[in-house]
Amino acid sequence: MPEPPALPRRLGTASATLVIVASMIGTGVFTTTGFLVRDLASPGAILAGWLLGGALALAGALCYAELSTALPDNGGEFLLLSRIYHPAVGFVAGFVSLVVGFAAPAAAAAMACGRYLAVLWPALPQTGFAIALIAALGLVHALRVSTGSRLQNAVTAAQVALIVLFVVAALGASDGGQLAARTEVPFFSALMSPELAVGLIYISFSYSGWNAAVYLVGEIEEPARRLVRASALGVVLTTCLYLALNFVFLISAPAAELAGKVEVAAVAAQALLGNGARGFIVAVIGLGLFTSVSALIMTGPRVYEAMGQQHARLRLLDRRVAGGGPCPAIALQCGLSVLMILGADVDALLSYCGLTLSLSAGLTALGVIVLRQREPGLARPYKTWGYPLTPLCYGALTLWMVVHSVTGRPASALAALATLGCGLLLYALVGSPQSTAAR
Repeated sequence: MPEPPALPRRLGTASATLVIVASMIGTGVFTTTGFLVRDLASPGAILAGWLLGGALALAGALCYAELSTALPDNGGEFLLLSRIYHPAVGFVAGFVSLVVGFAAPAAAAAMACGRYLAVLWPALPQTGFAIALIAALGLVHALRVSTGSRLQNAVTAAQVALIVLFVVAALGASDGGQLAARTEVPFFSALMSPELAVGLIYISFSYSGWNAAVYLVGEIEEPARRLVRASALGVVLTTCLYLALNFVFLISAPAAELAGKVEVAAVAAQALLGNGARGFIVAVIGLGLFTSVSALIMTGPRVYEAMGQQHARLRLLDRRVAGGGPCPAIALQCGLSVLMILGADVDALLSYCGLTLSLSAGLTALGVIVLRQREPGLARPYKTWGYPLTPLCYGALTLWMVVHSVTGRPASALAALATLGCGLLLYALVGSPQSTAAR
């Protein structure tokens, strides 16, 4: 099979870092803590869970960086797992990326964005707004890569600045009394509980964009140097923002006012800063969710484009306009997101996404060990720090989360299993990469 033509490398460290930050700061951080407060009674354990999630994301990013700098082409888990294990495994991972990694999170972010903005404009048609947002951003990223990248960078930088401003204002307005009053379960008991393991599935979904730059590695300048730097910077910056935000949420209001609330950030802002601040933070969150949708539409279709390059029956996905993105792949993802908007709710999407993505990411991280054993002579511009403990710890924590999630959320586990089965069925229908005709 002939090699696909190389893509222009237009993205630098700043763009790659901001894509990671935008992919991570989306629906999860602004909705997850309400569910954690409902299920746990230890603020310390909740914050520890967010810190553990950041450490897990950093470990995963370091593992992915080794694999992607050694194999620097777009495609993410599809290409990596095809090379490490088997083309069928890679194909299923690519299918999971379409359904779970990008389409579902984009739908959840668009839905949450509409829900938050409806706080300011009650007459806003939330479903119609979410669909329009998906369609508009899909058009931007399809027609011009440079325009989409500049929009992504500008809006993400503004989002980070506004989040920092909110955190500083909220800390100045609170005495921390709510945090101390809420401790009902000993810290270590809560830390080892099944509820935290299930909560980490939600948290891992909030961090799920840590590997976003991997999907664009074929378009990053000097990937051997810039990808590693962008991955580490993006994860560390986002972890700091997450810890600060969640501390503010926990000190803002009584547990009864936060428990189970999707719009937990808006509740916290109103409790700490009054009704005027509620409008401000809702606008900030709406901006953050906008950037998340944009980043998911920017990164995800590169996976399906790579699948189209290797499978003749998916060749339609390997099409671009001059200077633009993979248009059919973008249309496919956006169309699936719209279907999810019409038929799902945020809580169900969060649990389903977190579990399925954890399986795919854990298998990829462990692939660092497999590929080192199988191909010791492969050029590796970057080698994972802490090897082999880093991939082993990532795999072990992922297994712990998945086991408890399967027992605690059996419906989500069945949905994840059905998704994997659909991926295998589709692989059987489209054939192996060797059947790809010359392009």
